[in-house]
Amino acid sequence: MRYTRVVLCSLLLLSASLAAEKKAIRPKELVNAAGPALPYTPGILIDGTLYVAGQTGRDLKTNKISEDFETEVKTCLDNINIVLKAAGMGFEDAVAVQVYLTDMELFPRMNAVYSTYFKDPRPARTTVGVSKLVGTAKIEITVTAHK
Repeated sequence: MRYTRVVLCSLLLLSASLAAEKKAIRPKELVNAAGPALPYTPGILIDGTLYVAGQTGRDLKTNKISEDFETEVKTCLDNINIVLKAAGMGFEDAVAVQVYLTDMELFPRMNAVYSTYFKDPRPARTTVGVSKLVGTAKIEITVTAHK
């Protein structure tokens, strides 16, 4: 009888975790800036973990990417912050970050701006050099956060 209760409880816990609902995070600032046909969801929240879609340094008002790299990085991180806030989180909740750069020579300059957003303990991070990003973007960043 005791074994049956343990198995039943285990099955109930397993089914509850499998039934976890994913919630789309669609901040109006990002959705409105992209127009009605946004081809992705800016964030997905499931079981307290937020997956932020890759963001570039596209200015949401002008729809342009700054020619100044530091401004591009700052705008990229500000766009990520919009998604984090919409999910009730902040940079302190980030656990993993992926950075994509079109020129690895920009790494130290990216790091200088990045360090002002992510405080200790900083999230785990991967930085990858890529040949091309959308438009004139030199950086794209994606974040996984957990509360």
